[in-house]
Amino acid sequence: MIVWVCYGIVALIILQFCTLLIRIGFFWKNHSNPPSELPPVSVLVAARNEEAYLPDLLRSLENIDYPADKVEFLFADDQSSDRTTEILEHWCALAPNRSFISIGSSQTALYNENGKANALGILAEKAKGDYYFFTDADCEVGGEWIREGIGSFSGNIGLLIGVTQVKAGSMLGRLQELDWWLTLGFVKVATDLQIQTTGLGNNMVISQEAYVQCGGFKNLPFCLTEDLEISRAIQKEGYGIAHQVSLGILVKTKPETSLRSLMRQRKRWMHGMMTLPLYWKVVLGLQTGYYLGLIGLLILMPKVGLALALIKIAIQGLFLNGFANKAGQKINWIYLLFFDFYSSITTLLTILYYFWPSKTNWKARIYP
Repeated sequence: MIVWVCYGIVALIILQFCTLLIRIGFFWKNHSNPPSELPPVSVLVAARNEEAYLPDLLRSLENIDYPADKVEFLFADDQSSDRTTEILEHWCALAPNRSFISIGSSQTALYNENGKANALGILAEKAKGDYYFFTDADCEVGGEWIREGIGSFSGNIGLLIGVTQVKAGSMLGRLQELDWWLTLGFVKVATDLQIQTTGLGNNMVISQEAYVQCGGFKNLPFCLTEDLEISRAIQKEGYGIAHQVSLGILVKTKPETSLRSLMRQRKRWMHGMMTLPLYWKVVLGLQTGYYLGLIGLLILMPKVGLALALIKIAIQGLFLNGFANKAGQKINWIYLLFFDFYSSITTLLTILYYFWPSKTNWKARIYP
């Protein structure tokens, strides 16, 4: 009985990846169309203690291919204790379409206990564009980022999700890169099927109309995953969500540099995952169940377990490679051989850490 349960779970996951592979191969939705008009847009970034990464972001913003008189760059310095304020002051003083505000102590938790949601809520009140582009201070955007974002809106779309790649250098970073591709691959397939998913805080675009209609970040309930909550608020108002995966809208972000920081990130994400609909919890639960089922097969039927593990790695690799190619990127297959081991360890540790009776540390702030 136990053998068949293990076999069933493992086979189900293999079938899942076969389905995903078919979806991206034959049912892919490309939302990009060259925009006939270039509307005014706002780029919003909340920064807190990001002196190490801000220069890279600012350089990438300078290289965006969009008329300077139709884009405004808005920054919120959320009570940084490093040189973030100094860097932003200098950069914003160089052009009239750049500005930043400092979140004072009197504005702490003005709209939300979540510092980032609060800062973005304050910042959005100053935005004048027809579309709001969001990214993080530790990211880099491409030159076509805004044009690709604008061109991917159509119909009743209120929120557009972009695609993000981890700027990997170390082994840990390379494995996180695969983890992001896998997660975004799930999100892409789900959004193409019009299944409720999430926003992506470091790479998303919201139309001004949808933002105003849903009340924006300042009206969100307390949350540690503000991108998920804003997407829910927008969908609740009847707007659709689209996910564009292409080189034009690709954003690069930094990896977590240690297991401790990675676990802190995943614990925060778990808070959002636990509020997802039941079907998402089942899907995510099956990913965890796969490793338990595989271990059982490797113990009880070693040859069968090993064969199924290799089949899953191969099909999963084809899916990840296909998804990355859509974003104009390539995957080193060597890291795919280690990915399942990494994923099994981080999944187990994330679950344990989530239920561990400790608070969430995010940007040097402690949340319950």
